[in-house]
Amino acid sequence: MTSGALLAADCVGKSYDGRRVLSSASLRAVPGQVRALMGRNGSGKTTLLRIAAGLMEPDTGHVSWEGRAAQWRLPALAERGLFFVPDHDLLSPAFTLRRQLEMMRRQFGGEDSLTAASRVGLAARLDQRVSALSGGELRRAELALAVARAPRCLLADEPFRGVAPVDAEWQVAIFRAFAQAGTAVVISGHEVHTLLDAADHVTWCTSGTTYELGASDAARRDERFHREYLGTPSLALRNGAA
Repeated sequence: MTSGALLAADCVGKSYDGRRVLSSASLRAVPGQVRALMGRNGSGKTTLLRIAAGLMEPDTGHVSWEGRAAQWRLPALAERGLFFVPDHDLLSPAFTLRRQLEMMRRQFGGEDSLTAASRVGLAARLDQRVSALSGGELRRAELALAVARAPRCLLADEPFRGVAPVDAEWQVAIFRAFAQAGTAVVISGHEVHTLLDAADHVTWCTSGTTYELGASDAARRDERFHREYLGTPSLALRNGAA
């Protein structure tokens, strides 16, 4: 297994209509860790996540599961324990949350619907259709679906986008609980403080490639990351370090 990773995408390149989005990008999902994938809009974060999840083929590079490189597709990875949360439309608005959680549990054998909904603070909303949920509740409901799945690896694209701080706090707690139970978690987004507080490791996606910044404290001190992504001096420079 590559550097302890359960799921790995290596040296990934991808172009759309002649425009190079990724040239040599990599991603690791490591059991017991929450990893944050950060970068500007258009930097290729979603493309990299979708390639890692088997939803899209790379032009170059490969995806490995437990060290085995192959042309993985999402159904095969899902059978092995991957759960991918896209940035929209994971749940059907036509059915109740309970029904969708039970469908997931019956297929994969995770937690029952009440336990899954309670874990994300939505037990009182179980018998409502998903269309009645607020934006933040919908994102939590998607994570309830992950609880019902009990995945070995969880990839979540932009899970904090457009949600209130209280919902973001719920989500961070859920991601951390997954990692503490041994799940390999990767989350993407632009909510800098939320992501850095949640993450054990930061991957920066920029200019078609990725940089492993290490732990959140190291990312906070990385001068180039601050200058080119955050547009602010690094923590080290603000503190007057050389």
